[in-house]
Amino acid sequence: MSLGGWFQPIEELSLDEIDLSDLEFWRLPHQVREGAFRSLRQRRPVARFPIPEWLLTEETESGSYHAIMRYSDVLSASRDPETFASGRGAVSIIDLPEEFLEFFGSLINTDDPRHAHLRRVVMRAFTPRRIERLDAEIGVVAHRLVENARDLGQFDFVDAIAAPLPLRIIGEIMGIPEEYDQFVLERSQRILGALDPEFVAPEMSPDESILTAALELSEFMGDLAGRQHRDDEVIGALLAADVDGAALSPSELASFFILLLVAGNETTRNALSAGMMALAEFRSVRDELIAGPSADRLSRAADEIVRLASPVVWMRRTLTRPAVLSGVSLDVGDRVLLMYPSANRDETVFEDPYRLSLDSNAARHLGFGGYGPHHCLGAHLARAEIVAVLREVLALMPAYDLTGEPEMLVSNFIAGVKRLPMRAG
Repeated sequence: MSLGGWFQPIEELSLDEIDLSDLEFWRLPHQVREGAFRSLRQRRPVARFPIPEWLLTEETESGSYHAIMRYSDVLSASRDPETFASGRGAVSIIDLPEEFLEFFGSLINTDDPRHAHLRRVVMRAFTPRRIERLDAEIGVVAHRLVENARDLGQFDFVDAIAAPLPLRIIGEIMGIPEEYDQFVLERSQRILGALDPEFVAPEMSPDESILTAALELSEFMGDLAGRQHRDDEVIGALLAADVDGAALSPSELASFFILLLVAGNETTRNALSAGMMALAEFRSVRDELIAGPSADRLSRAADEIVRLASPVVWMRRTLTRPAVLSGVSLDVGDRVLLMYPSANRDETVFEDPYRLSLDSNAARHLGFGGYGPHHCLGAHLARAEIVAVLREVLALMPAYDLTGEPEMLVSNFIAGVKRLPMRAG
């Protein structure tokens, strides 16, 4: 089954009809949203929108934010953290309430020098050298999952491969026994899928659902902390961490734990699913990889997949001093959203940006958060996992086909694939 141009933009909305603050916009077909991003990128690259009324807070803030659509502007902001700060909330358009900061305030919601100190706590777990040591295990898990899926004949790629692989690898890194993978997955989905009714219990509001899931993961971390851990497990490093002369507080430990668990599996899971969709759509690239699955080609394919997937839709920054982006003046206190899917389709940077191509300069993509202090710590890990799955799928089921349309997550923050029906071949 072909997705029929699923990656191609459709400019169905006029410029003034585009409203990124309308939840209904995020329910539109992927192609229509891509068309809207292209319209904004080309004609309104720093677009202003009111703060949404549906944000997860009892008292919605008034005011507005700017969506930054062009590659050059997103890159500039990423490289200038002194002007474009993260400390007032990188994952929320509003300033995060205290109860959310307690569980979601580490690392990505901080600025230097504390950000640099916190980043060093876990950096050793995500270095290229460490990833090389994990390669063998990633390969074993990928082979087992793909082989099992092939034997089923028809399966949901998300459930069979894309979800369990990154969960198991991040679990291994953090010292989490495999029997808890489903527990972690369900809480992760509730945290990042809070705008999708499927992941919110009827008796809960979205913010209650997020906080409950975070509390359950925090309690789980407390249980894990009392066990013996290998020296190279991240949880041991967190417990022994010394930041500014003091150990991490219980809330900081919980926040770190939740961040690594959620970020360590959700983004890669969705990139893997988008990769299967892309290789189903662009068969010539799949044929090229089957004919010559070299490490270099697979690595280029992984970067192209991350560029096309752009699993994280945006990160927020707050201006600490005036700046100008694409001719638009921004003032102190202004909020901006760095729109990664739009930046990663910028025609001035990527030739034929809506196609999967091994010849493009996809390594320049901003899918790992751009270049700067907030570049994704797990980028090497994600790339290794994508390469491993590509290698196994192309070897064990090279003629796979999709048997239905992907079912997408309702979210303005994560480009998520909930289900992807597939047939081995």
